[in-house]
Amino acid sequence: MRGYLTRSEIKMYAIFVLILLPIAALCYNQSLSIGSISSFWLMAILVLMLAGSFVEIPVATMRSVKNEQLSRFAPVMEEIYAVPLVKELSIGKERVFDTTITLNLGGFLIPAIAMIYLMFTQPDVTALEIMLIIIVAVTLLSSIVNGVGIVVPEYTGILPVPFALLVAPQEAASITFIAGMAGILLGVIALTVTFNKEKYGSAYLNIGGAGSFKAVYITVLIASLISYFT
Repeated sequence: MRGYLTRSEIKMYAIFVLILLPIAALCYNQSLSIGSISSFWLMAILVLMLAGSFVEIPVATMRSVKNEQLSRFAPVMEEIYAVPLVKELSIGKERVFDTTITLNLGGFLIPAIAMIYLMFTQPDVTALEIMLIIIVAVTLLSSIVNGVGIVVPEYTGILPVPFALLVAPQEAASITFIAGMAGILLGVIALTVTFNKEKYGSAYLNIGGAGSFKAVYITVLIASLISYFT
């Protein structure tokens, strides 16, 4: 994330860790796997994603507007979105952010590597078709919040599930994994590239981090649990 944990974020991580406990037991019994990703590697991905969510890798910079009202609402927004907004207001000039675009290790790089591996070892056109639906859904449902970045609704992670179960129930886990993660991440990238920089701005735009990590992680959790039943 961005080096800032609120009480709600701590609770969220605690819930994720609790969910990982039964998943760890199922993986130990070789009951969970997604396509060519074995139980061991699936558990490793889930743990590494959670640990890596604190690491942001800068990849590009640009300028975006600094909203005049941000300083007024910064303390409240810090608690809601878990970003150090008061500190970040000093980045850039009086009315302009020197915006840094970052890739989150746990929310982008690790799942992207796993997803690409799965796509090459188990190609599925259905997953790509559903991915396009999720990209459109993310661009329509997500919001750009001044000072925070792109915020993806957490429930986005469940959107590929009904499509996967309807079209290819036996491959629902891998389809959810590929379509869900790729759809969310590509949707966030599309919004990052196209948003109105004269109207919205933030010191950081985190792809897979603040604003979108929860949706990505929930997608992987759901795909993992679906694999138990398929």
